[in-house]
Amino acid sequence: MIFGSRTSRATGTTLLPDRRQPIHIRQAGIGDLAALAQLEERFPTDRLSRASLRHILRHGHACVWVCELDDVLAGNAVVFYRRGTSMARLYSLVVHPEYVRRGIARALLAAAESEAGKRGCRELRLEVRPDNLPAIQLYRKSGYAVTGKAGKFYEDGTDALRMRKYLDPVTGEPAGQSRRRRLARAAPGATA
Repeated sequence: MIFGSRTSRATGTTLLPDRRQPIHIRQAGIGDLAALAQLEERFPTDRLSRASLRHILRHGHACVWVCELDDVLAGNAVVFYRRGTSMARLYSLVVHPEYVRRGIARALLAAAESEAGKRGCRELRLEVRPDNLPAIQLYRKSGYAVTGKAGKFYEDGTDALRMRKYLDPVTGEPAGQSRRRRLARAAPGATA
């Protein structure tokens, strides 16, 4: 759930606090392939090809979340899972340029974290361009920490910052967060 948002129990639609526009986050299917490929084409480099997207959607090693706003596919998040490990990797998080600053990236990230936790993952890792300050700020506010650097990671030779967040395997929240919230609800004023 997005902090400060409201969710309609009838539809599962999240209303964003800043504009109260309903968005819909759901798992993508093969029927979303054309819209996903079209969204990727809006970015000049480091984009997923249509063939890669098709492969990701057809095989169970990944989960693709999409955000619909105003009947437009406004963003997506791709998370990879590897058998035998408790780590997931946020491979891609993109938002349509006309829909930035509406909470879409935050909502997609929350969905990705929640699903990773439900799948038993203890951490979610990602790479981000060091010049992508809005993304870095979002990840830090969401509990991610920089863990290192990957040299010449992107197509243009730019390095990447590696970031990680530890998750509660049930809620997807930061590790320890659920216990603190339960204690706070049980005894207001109590600390963990």
